[in-house]
Amino acid sequence: MTDYVFGANVLENLTTGMYQDSKVIYREYIQNSCDQIDKAIKDGILKPGEGFIKIWLDHGQRTIVIEDNATGIPATSFRRTLGNIADSDKKIGEDKGFRGIGRLCGLAYCKELVFVSSARGEDTISIMVCDAKKMRGLIEENERGKKHTANEVLHAINHFDQKKTDDIDSHFFRVELIDINRENTDLLNFQQVKDYLSFVAPVPYQSSFYYRSDVYKHATELGVKIDEYNVTLDGEPIFKKYTTILKDTAGTKYDDIFGVHFKDFYNTDGELFAWMWVGLSKFQRAIPKINQMRGLRLRKENIQIGGEDALQKLFKEDRGNSYFVGEVFAVDKDLIPNSQRDYFNENTARAEFERELRKYFNEELHKIYYDGSAINSAYKKITTYEKKEAEFKEKEATGSFVDDEHRERELKVVIESKKEAETAQVRINKMKDKADDLMQKVISRIEVELPKLVATALIPPANTDAPEEAKLPRRTDRLTQYSRNERKLISKIFSIILAAIDSETAERIIKRIEEELQ
Repeated sequence: MTDYVFGANVLENLTTGMYQDSKVIYREYIQNSCDQIDKAIKDGILKPGEGFIKIWLDHGQRTIVIEDNATGIPATSFRRTLGNIADSDKKIGEDKGFRGIGRLCGLAYCKELVFVSSARGEDTISIMVCDAKKMRGLIEENERGKKHTANEVLHAINHFDQKKTDDIDSHFFRVELIDINRENTDLLNFQQVKDYLSFVAPVPYQSSFYYRSDVYKHATELGVKIDEYNVTLDGEPIFKKYTTILKDTAGTKYDDIFGVHFKDFYNTDGELFAWMWVGLSKFQRAIPKINQMRGLRLRKENIQIGGEDALQKLFKEDRGNSYFVGEVFAVDKDLIPNSQRDYFNENTARAEFERELRKYFNEELHKIYYDGSAINSAYKKITTYEKKEAEFKEKEATGSFVDDEHRERELKVVIESKKEAETAQVRINKMKDKADDLMQKVISRIEVELPKLVATALIPPANTDAPEEAKLPRRTDRLTQYSRNERKLISKIFSIILAAIDSETAERIIKRIEEELQ
């Protein structure tokens, strides 16, 4: 029987063509380390909590080192384990990785890729050096017509070696990316890598996320485990960067997370296939991108699947996902991440997953952010009216109106604002009557944080009609150093300014004129 030939382009598809974001190398190598830490604990090599994954960046030398203290690879199986492709012993549904191709990802981003390992009880350190630069050159030759098979390329670029060690108790696996490509300098950017790992890696929540204990408690009640590992970057521990503060585009706090809500998803057999938590806020607006934690993020074995928008397609509106902060944990073993780990393989489990989440997103979550936005808008009309009415009284008391026409114009604005506020209050009352427990929490939070709460009915404003016999003071009465006729002329000028431009700009101009005249 004729052997099938796999051309060199297969290697390109598994390296340079596999991923869109170069930072996925961290996810792939961390994923492999996590599996081996789990195995080391199961085999008694490590106790729970002893495992670590250390990442070191050297910008000057342009190197990356990723090391774990898990099982390591025995010398007798080192060449087979690392030399073979897509021939992993890992199992679908049990291990985080299982295809046996993730380790190749580093070949796309450096000149040389090195694997170093030792297993407990052995006096041998095994080394595999992959000439990534040569691999890319051979692939380019292949594309220009000088054909190479994948087998020929691998034999040409892979070199194995061993050295002795006295430390037979050590057990580790280390990946070294030597001479990172100039176009991939972002891989050496500490902050960018930290931000990436803070949501992708299976690490604990940072302590400033007050509701982490609620999330852990709910997982315990479900009987599921949130896998977490000790990952450090240049010695600094990595945590999930969830917080309770929401910021606007200027970086100023505009809202906060005041609680978390849980939803569990079961299949037709009554088995849990996913669960999620979502942060509760006042849902005033779509969360700006400055908030790195925004979006409902999809996770399997606590490793992020795709980006912040992986679940966006399940909302009826694209913007829906950006109103929320939260995580969806896929539990079903048949929800299998695809080779790029940006979503799940297409199967029956995925279809049921999408159907149930789409239903919840578009019936429950859509109502929360839609009604939340509407009720925020309604309360804003009430507080706007209160502000305008207070400003009107202040102007009247201090004689800030230029003339009767100015006062009537301002009074009309107050009256219109009052009508809008009354309509808004009616809408609020109706929404409160129909609100479920979750929406009641959101409404209560909005009311608690209002500058001045008007919960059930508007307080009628004081009579803003001036007594018939009273004569309103004019603003120019303050300019006592000028004659009556001069003040009349100045008042006329003020009136023209007020009629010609918007009131805010007019007020600034009038104040400036007053300052110059005094």
